[in-house]
Amino acid sequence: MRKNFAYGVSVVALLGFIVVVFGQPPTPTESPTATPTPTTPSVLISTATPTPTPTPVPTPTITPNESGTVSVSSTLGASPSISPSPSATPIAVQAAALGESDLGWSEKGAPVFRLDQAVITALAQNPTVLQALEEIRRTKGVIIQIRAEALPQIGPSFSWNWTDPNLRQNTTGFTTFSGGPTPVPGTGMGGIKNLRSDIIYNVQVTGSQLVFNYSTFRAIRGTFFQRDSAYFALRNTVDQVISTVKTQFYQVIVNRELIVVQEESVNLLESQLKDQQNRFEAGTVPRFNVLQAQVQLYNQIPQLIAARNSYRISVLQLAKTLGLDFNPARGNAAPLRVRGELAYIPRKVDLLAAIEAGKRNRPFLKQQRANVLNAIEQVHVAIGSWLPNVNANGGGEWLSNQFNSSFGDVSKGWLTTVTGSWPIWDSGMAWGKIQQQRALLSEQEITYDDDVRQVELEIQQAASNLAQNRELIQATEKNQETAEEAVRLAKARLDAGAGTQLDVLNAQVQLTTAQSTYLQALFGYNQSLAEFDRVTGAQSTYSEKFDGVAPHATRSRTYYTGSDVDALGKPKRTNPFQPGPVTAISPRPSSK
Repeated sequence: MRKNFAYGVSVVALLGFIVVVFGQPPTPTESPTATPTPTTPSVLISTATPTPTPTPVPTPTITPNESGTVSVSSTLGASPSISPSPSATPIAVQAAALGESDLGWSEKGAPVFRLDQAVITALAQNPTVLQALEEIRRTKGVIIQIRAEALPQIGPSFSWNWTDPNLRQNTTGFTTFSGGPTPVPGTGMGGIKNLRSDIIYNVQVTGSQLVFNYSTFRAIRGTFFQRDSAYFALRNTVDQVISTVKTQFYQVIVNRELIVVQEESVNLLESQLKDQQNRFEAGTVPRFNVLQAQVQLYNQIPQLIAARNSYRISVLQLAKTLGLDFNPARGNAAPLRVRGELAYIPRKVDLLAAIEAGKRNRPFLKQQRANVLNAIEQVHVAIGSWLPNVNANGGGEWLSNQFNSSFGDVSKGWLTTVTGSWPIWDSGMAWGKIQQQRALLSEQEITYDDDVRQVELEIQQAASNLAQNRELIQATEKNQETAEEAVRLAKARLDAGAGTQLDVLNAQVQLTTAQSTYLQALFGYNQSLAEFDRVTGAQSTYSEKFDGVAPHATRSRTYYTGSDVDALGKPKRTNPFQPGPVTAISPRPSSK
């Protein structure tokens, strides 16, 4: 009985819960639906569909939801999701600091470099500069090696020999003239006892001196030109590294400034979006204005992200050029910071004077001059194959007594040897070597002439780029001011109701473009200045650091490379292939 009563109470409670849940009228946000058919006759559920209360058409409003998106109520019943508002933006629009991002990039505690500090650090640690210094050391070793062939060489030699007595015969037999048998040892005449010592030694101290070898003497001269070539290669490397450091340093600065430009543009677009949202909520502008402002904002955000990435990469490239190692303690943090600004310092360029200065100062040409002079010496080395070779040897010798191994009983004396050779006929081997070296010499001379033209071309290009970027700076500077004024006027017209939002957005885009173009023009001008200094050889401020390794010959007139000398350093002669003035040729009289 009690069990049945408890079961009935449970069923009644369950049915009451169903009535409470499903018997309520639908909320305004729910669409009314038909109630299910009751399965239990004892439960009273109204099956009539309630008539919905008519509600006025709501005014579209913008409200951010929990996910960060903005829901816009529509008169069509749809609730499309549009881009986040600035206050709920999930993308890093409002970054905490310049250069920081989700990658953990931070410049706190990073060493700070000015331009001169960066250049000095690169000259001390850049691998290319260090390799060029080692090449100078190598050529000095070649000089020592080749020069040693013409200098005296002294060295002792020693030989010691012991023979087991069992391998020696006690007597020495002689064959008879008649061809008979050798006398039996100890039985008669002919048996002579062997008294030679078991130990024989010999000590010599000799010296050798090259008396004459034309090839060796000219090869020694060639090694000095190789050393000079290595030094000028170092100077050329120094100029290239300085130009690279300057360019990369300026690249870091311009990328940093471009981040500021992009951030300012994003901030202005954010404020414009917020203004349009407020106007939309007030019912003064359509929703299209809000969507248009948001699209413009989020078209600008990728450019900000790309600018920050370009800045990080440029910093890493500069650190690599400076020879800075990766610091695991800093992780992905910035390896350095730069201090400086892009400045416009006009420089007047005299092209003719710059070309002449480039020819005289460029280590590139002086290195090729050294290669030409070395090729001349190699021709003489080949000519030496035709000439005689004379060597002299001399010294003392100590020889043990063949019957006594005592060190006090030795034979000693002096010896002298003079040897010589002269290849009278070698079937053209020497002539073939000479022809090869003469061809290589001609190649080096042609290379020198082409390098002169290359220097002229590089200077002309640098001067042209300098003029172009100077004009760009002047044009973009004025354009930047005009774009700023256009943005101000567009906003004023919009506030006064005479303009449109599209005018403001277009003006803002033009301002960002003008600012970026101006920064790029500044960067291009400073980069052109660095390149102009390199191609004219005007990097003496920093290259004096390596004057201590400069051979004395590199300061002589041997390496004068002005316009008035040729590849050999001799005064230029008139080029027979140079086109001269055209003279009129009178027609040949007819024989008729």
